[in-house]
Amino acid sequence: GVTDVMQDSSRSVADKFGVRSYESPQDLLKDVDAVSICTPTSEHLKVARLAIEQGVHLLVEKPFTGTSGTAAELVELADKAKVTLASGFIERCNPIVGNLRNLAAGKRFGDVISIASRRVSSFPARIRDVGVIMDLGIHDVDVLRNVKGSEVRSVYALGGSYNTDKCEDFANLLLEFEDGGLGFIEVNWLTPMKVRRISLTCSEAFVQADYIDQSMEISSSSIKDLDPNNLFNLPLELDVHRIAVKKEEPLKVELENFLKAASAGKEASISGRDAVSNLKVCEAALRSLKSKGKEKVAI
Repeated sequence: GVTDVMQDSSRSVADKFGVRSYESPQDLLKDVDAVSICTPTSEHLKVARLAIEQGVHLLVEKPFTGTSGTAAELVELADKAKVTLASGFIERCNPIVGNLRNLAAGKRFGDVISIASRRVSSFPARIRDVGVIMDLGIHDVDVLRNVKGSEVRSVYALGGSYNTDKCEDFANLLLEFEDGGLGFIEVNWLTPMKVRRISLTCSEAFVQADYIDQSMEISSSSIKDLDPNNLFNLPLELDVHRIAVKKEEPLKVELENFLKAASAGKEASISGRDAVSNLKVCEAALRSLKSKGKEKVAI
Protein backbone atom coordinates (compact mmCIF):
# COMPACT_ATOMS: atom_id res chain seq x y z
CA GLY A 1 0.00 0.00 0.00
CA VAL A 2 0.93 3.66 -0.21
CA THR A 3 0.02 6.88 1.57
CA ASP A 4 0.93 10.50 0.90
CA VAL A 5 -0.27 13.87 2.17
CA MET A 6 -1.15 14.57 -1.46
CA GLN A 7 -4.01 12.14 -1.97
CA ASP A 8 -3.98 12.49 -5.75
CA SER A 9 -0.33 11.38 -5.83
CA SER A 10 -1.07 8.50 -3.48
CA ARG A 11 -3.94 7.26 -5.64
CA SER A 12 -1.89 7.64 -8.81
CA VAL A 13 0.96 5.51 -7.44
CA ALA A 14 -1.48 2.97 -6.03
CA ASP A 15 -3.23 2.61 -9.39
CA LYS A 16 0.08 2.26 -11.21
CA PHE A 17 1.26 -0.63 -9.04
CA GLY A 18 -2.09 -2.21 -8.27
CA VAL A 19 -2.02 -1.56 -4.52
CA ARG A 20 -4.27 0.24 -2.07
CA SER A 21 -4.05 3.96 -1.34
CA TYR A 22 -4.49 4.89 2.33
CA GLU A 23 -5.61 8.25 3.66
CA SER A 24 -3.10 8.32 6.52
CA PRO A 25 0.03 6.55 7.79
CA GLN A 26 -1.98 5.29 10.77
CA ASP A 27 -4.42 3.49 8.47
CA LEU A 28 -1.66 1.94 6.39
CA LEU A 29 0.33 0.76 9.41
CA LYS A 30 -2.60 -1.38 10.59
CA ASP A 31 -2.35 -3.57 7.48
CA VAL A 32 1.39 -4.05 6.84
CA ASP A 33 4.43 -5.79 8.34
CA ALA A 34 7.09 -3.44 6.95
CA VAL A 35 7.27 0.08 5.49
CA SER A 36 9.68 2.34 3.67
CA ILE A 37 9.57 5.94 4.94
CA CYS A 38 10.35 8.42 2.15
CA THR A 39 8.78 11.61 3.49
CA PRO A 40 10.72 14.89 3.81
CA THR A 41 13.45 14.51 6.44
CA SER A 42 11.58 16.73 8.90
CA GLU A 43 8.75 14.16 9.00
CA HIS A 44 10.88 11.01 9.32
CA LEU A 45 10.96 10.88 13.11
CA LYS A 46 7.20 11.35 13.54
CA VAL A 47 6.24 8.71 10.97
CA ALA A 48 8.93 6.29 12.16
CA ARG A 49 7.64 6.51 15.72
CA LEU A 50 4.15 5.60 14.50
CA ALA A 51 5.54 2.54 12.71
CA ILE A 52 7.51 1.37 15.74
CA GLU A 53 4.49 1.82 18.01
CA GLN A 54 2.56 -0.51 15.68
CA GLY A 55 5.39 -3.07 15.70
CA VAL A 56 6.06 -2.50 11.99
CA HIS A 57 9.58 -3.01 10.59
CA LEU A 58 10.87 0.11 8.85
CA LEU A 59 13.41 1.38 6.38
CA VAL A 60 14.01 5.11 6.82
CA GLU A 61 15.45 7.03 3.88
CA LYS A 62 18.67 9.00 4.34
CA PRO A 63 19.67 11.16 6.06
CA PHE A 64 17.45 9.18 8.47
CA THR A 65 16.43 11.95 10.88
CA GLY A 66 17.44 15.56 11.28
CA THR A 67 20.04 14.95 14.00
CA SER A 68 22.17 12.17 15.46
CA GLY A 69 20.32 12.64 18.76
CA THR A 70 16.90 11.89 17.30
CA ALA A 71 18.43 9.05 15.27
CA ALA A 72 19.78 7.47 18.46
CA GLU A 73 16.34 7.89 20.04
CA LEU A 74 14.78 6.02 17.11
CA VAL A 75 17.31 3.19 17.43
CA GLU A 76 16.48 2.82 21.12
CA LEU A 77 12.74 2.74 20.43
CA ALA A 78 13.18 0.09 17.74
CA ASP A 79 15.36 -2.04 20.01
CA LYS A 80 12.75 -1.97 22.76
CA ALA A 81 9.94 -2.82 20.33
CA LYS A 82 12.06 -5.56 18.71
CA VAL A 83 11.47 -4.26 15.18
CA THR A 84 14.04 -4.14 12.39
CA LEU A 85 15.21 -0.59 11.70
CA ALA A 86 17.12 -0.07 8.44
CA SER A 87 18.61 3.14 7.07
CA GLY A 88 18.41 3.95 3.37
CA PHE A 89 22.03 4.48 2.38
CA ILE A 90 21.51 2.94 -1.03
CA GLU A 91 25.07 3.42 -2.31
CA ARG A 92 26.24 0.74 0.14
CA CYS A 93 24.17 -1.71 -1.95
CA ASN A 94 26.08 -0.84 -5.12
CA PRO A 95 28.28 -3.85 -6.03
CA ILE A 96 31.21 -1.46 -6.44
CA VAL A 97 31.25 -0.83 -2.68
CA GLY A 98 31.28 -4.52 -1.78
CA ASN A 99 34.21 -5.08 -4.14
CA LEU A 100 36.16 -2.16 -2.71
CA ARG A 101 35.45 -3.28 0.85
CA ASN A 102 36.77 -6.78 0.10
CA LEU A 103 39.88 -5.39 -1.61
CA ALA A 104 40.60 -3.12 1.35
CA ALA A 105 39.92 -5.72 4.06
CA GLY A 106 42.02 -8.36 2.27
CA LYS A 107 44.82 -5.85 1.57
CA ARG A 108 44.74 -7.00 -2.05
CA PHE A 109 46.78 -3.95 -3.07
CA GLY A 110 48.49 -3.29 0.24
CA ASP A 111 47.47 -0.68 2.79
CA VAL A 112 44.71 1.82 1.97
CA ILE A 113 46.38 5.19 2.47
CA SER A 114 43.47 7.39 1.48
CA ILE A 115 40.01 7.27 -0.11
CA ALA A 116 38.57 10.06 -2.26
CA SER A 117 35.02 10.45 -3.55
CA ARG A 118 33.28 12.90 -5.85
CA ARG A 119 29.47 13.20 -5.88
CA VAL A 120 28.38 16.24 -7.86
CA SER A 121 25.40 17.27 -9.99
CA SER A 122 23.19 20.23 -10.84
CA PHE A 123 20.84 21.83 -8.32
CA PRO A 124 17.93 19.49 -7.48
CA ALA A 125 14.56 20.30 -8.99
CA ARG A 126 12.61 19.63 -5.83
CA ILE A 127 12.93 21.74 -2.69
CA ARG A 128 15.34 20.32 -0.11
CA ASP A 129 15.11 20.64 3.65
CA VAL A 130 18.83 19.86 4.09
CA GLY A 131 22.05 21.07 2.47
CA VAL A 132 24.38 19.22 0.15
CA ILE A 133 26.38 17.65 3.00
CA MET A 134 23.35 15.93 4.51
CA ASP A 135 21.78 15.21 1.12
CA LEU A 136 24.77 13.93 -0.87
CA GLY A 137 27.81 13.88 1.40
CA ILE A 138 26.24 11.52 3.90
CA HIS A 139 26.23 8.79 1.22
CA ASP A 140 30.00 9.05 0.91
CA VAL A 141 30.52 9.22 4.66
CA ASP A 142 28.67 5.90 4.90
CA VAL A 143 30.66 4.33 2.05
CA LEU A 144 34.04 5.52 3.31
CA ARG A 145 33.33 4.24 6.83
CA ASN A 146 32.29 0.89 5.42
CA VAL A 147 35.17 0.46 2.95
CA LYS A 148 37.79 1.70 5.41
CA GLY A 149 36.45 -0.42 8.25
CA SER A 150 37.20 2.40 10.68
CA GLU A 151 35.25 5.22 12.32
CA VAL A 152 35.90 8.90 11.60
CA ARG A 153 37.79 10.79 14.30
CA SER A 154 37.64 14.35 12.97
CA VAL A 155 36.46 16.43 10.02
CA TYR A 156 37.71 19.60 8.35
CA ALA A 157 35.24 21.09 5.89
CA LEU A 158 35.30 23.99 3.46
CA GLY A 159 32.36 25.12 1.35
CA GLY A 160 29.49 27.52 1.18
CA SER A 161 26.40 28.71 -0.65
CA TYR A 162 26.58 29.92 -4.24
CA ASN A 163 23.11 29.51 -5.75
CA THR A 164 21.03 29.54 -2.58
CA ASP A 165 21.01 31.33 0.76
CA LYS A 166 19.15 28.52 2.54
CA CYS A 167 21.99 26.00 2.92
CA GLU A 168 25.41 25.02 1.63
CA ASP A 169 25.42 23.85 -1.99
CA PHE A 170 29.11 22.93 -2.28
CA ALA A 171 31.55 21.40 0.19
CA ASN A 172 34.87 19.60 0.45
CA LEU A 173 35.47 17.38 3.47
CA LEU A 174 38.73 16.00 4.83
CA LEU A 175 38.13 13.04 7.15
CA GLU A 176 40.64 11.61 9.62
CA PHE A 177 39.92 8.00 10.57
CA GLU A 178 40.64 6.33 13.88
CA ASP A 179 43.19 4.06 12.17
CA GLY A 180 45.10 7.08 10.83
CA GLY A 181 43.78 6.87 7.26
CA LEU A 182 42.40 9.83 5.35
CA GLY A 183 39.23 10.41 3.36
CA PHE A 184 38.31 13.19 0.94
CA ILE A 185 34.75 13.99 -0.10
CA GLU A 186 33.68 16.52 -2.73
CA VAL A 187 29.97 17.29 -3.10
CA ASN A 188 28.06 20.04 -4.87
CA TRP A 189 24.88 21.04 -6.68
CA LEU A 190 26.80 23.23 -9.14
CA THR A 191 28.10 20.77 -11.74
CA PRO A 192 26.08 20.48 -14.97
CA MET A 193 26.58 16.72 -15.22
CA LYS A 194 26.12 13.94 -12.68
CA VAL A 195 29.38 12.41 -11.40
CA ARG A 196 29.60 9.58 -8.88
CA ARG A 197 33.16 8.28 -8.47
CA ILE A 198 35.44 6.90 -5.77
CA SER A 199 39.16 6.10 -5.68
CA LEU A 200 41.52 4.32 -3.29
CA THR A 201 45.19 5.20 -3.06
CA CYS A 202 46.86 2.00 -1.87
CA SER A 203 50.50 1.21 -1.19
CA GLU A 204 50.67 -1.09 -4.23
CA ALA A 205 48.05 0.28 -6.64
CA PHE A 206 45.52 2.99 -7.42
CA VAL A 207 41.88 1.87 -7.64
CA GLN A 208 39.17 3.89 -9.39
CA ALA A 209 35.47 3.07 -9.58
CA ASP A 210 32.33 4.60 -11.05
CA TYR A 211 29.05 4.11 -9.17
CA ILE A 212 26.89 4.88 -12.20
CA ASP A 213 28.26 2.38 -14.73
CA GLN A 214 29.55 0.07 -11.95
CA SER A 215 33.06 -0.15 -13.42
CA MET A 216 36.40 -0.54 -11.68
CA GLU A 217 39.97 0.09 -12.84
CA ILE A 218 43.26 -0.89 -11.19
CA SER A 219 46.47 0.99 -12.01
CA SER A 220 49.96 0.02 -10.87
CA SER A 221 53.49 0.86 -11.97
CA SER A 222 56.87 -0.84 -11.91
CA ILE A 223 60.44 0.05 -12.83
CA LYS A 224 61.90 -2.09 -15.61
CA ASP A 225 65.58 -2.63 -16.46
CA LEU A 226 66.94 0.03 -14.13
CA ASP A 227 70.24 1.52 -15.31
CA PRO A 228 72.27 2.46 -12.19
CA ASN A 229 74.26 4.93 -14.30
CA ASN A 230 71.16 6.83 -15.42
CA LEU A 231 68.85 7.40 -12.46
CA PHE A 232 67.44 10.56 -14.04
CA ASN A 233 65.52 8.55 -16.62
CA LEU A 234 63.58 5.88 -14.77
CA PRO A 235 61.77 3.50 -17.16
CA LEU A 236 58.36 3.36 -15.47
CA GLU A 237 55.84 0.87 -16.80
CA LEU A 238 52.15 1.55 -16.11
CA ASP A 239 49.73 -1.37 -15.93
CA VAL A 240 46.00 -0.67 -16.11
CA HIS A 241 43.41 -3.41 -15.67
CA ARG A 242 39.64 -3.08 -15.89
CA ILE A 243 37.88 -5.33 -13.39
CA ALA A 244 34.60 -7.03 -14.29
CA VAL A 245 31.90 -6.26 -11.73
CA LYS A 246 28.59 -8.11 -11.67
CA LYS A 247 26.03 -5.34 -12.14
CA GLU A 248 23.10 -5.10 -9.75
CA GLU A 249 20.31 -2.60 -9.09
CA PRO A 250 21.16 -1.03 -5.68
CA LEU A 251 17.53 -0.19 -4.81
CA LYS A 252 16.45 -3.79 -5.42
CA VAL A 253 19.33 -5.08 -3.26
CA GLU A 254 18.52 -2.57 -0.51
CA LEU A 255 14.86 -3.61 -0.31
CA GLU A 256 15.67 -7.33 -0.49
CA ASN A 257 18.22 -7.02 2.34
CA PHE A 258 15.74 -5.08 4.48
CA LEU A 259 12.89 -7.55 3.97
CA LYS A 260 15.18 -10.51 4.58
CA ALA A 261 16.35 -9.04 7.91
CA ALA A 262 12.79 -8.09 8.91
CA SER A 263 11.46 -11.59 8.11
CA ALA A 264 14.21 -13.15 10.22
CA GLY A 265 13.81 -10.62 13.05
CA LYS A 266 17.45 -9.57 12.71
CA GLU A 267 19.29 -6.25 12.60
CA ALA A 268 19.49 -4.73 9.13
CA SER A 269 22.83 -4.88 7.31
CA ILE A 270 22.66 -1.07 7.07
CA SER A 271 21.17 -0.29 10.44
CA GLY A 272 19.96 2.70 12.39
CA ARG A 273 23.28 2.64 14.23
CA ASP A 274 25.04 3.31 10.93
CA ALA A 275 22.77 6.31 10.45
CA VAL A 276 23.73 7.67 13.88
CA SER A 277 27.44 7.41 13.03
CA ASN A 278 26.97 9.00 9.60
CA LEU A 279 24.96 11.88 11.05
CA LYS A 280 27.61 12.57 13.69
CA VAL A 281 30.25 12.92 10.97
CA CYS A 282 28.05 15.26 8.92
CA GLU A 283 27.22 17.32 11.99
CA ALA A 284 30.95 17.72 12.65
CA ALA A 285 31.38 18.81 9.01
CA LEU A 286 28.66 21.46 9.38
CA ARG A 287 30.29 22.72 12.58
CA SER A 288 33.60 22.89 10.73
CA LEU A 289 32.05 25.00 7.97
CA LYS A 290 31.13 27.57 10.62
CA SER A 291 34.27 27.39 12.76
CA LYS A 292 36.62 27.11 9.75
CA GLY A 293 38.64 24.58 11.69
CA LYS A 294 38.91 20.86 12.38
CA GLU A 295 36.07 19.43 14.43
CA LYS A 296 36.03 16.20 16.40
CA VAL A 297 33.24 13.73 15.70
CA ALA A 298 31.00 13.23 18.74
CA ILE A 299 31.33 9.84 20.42
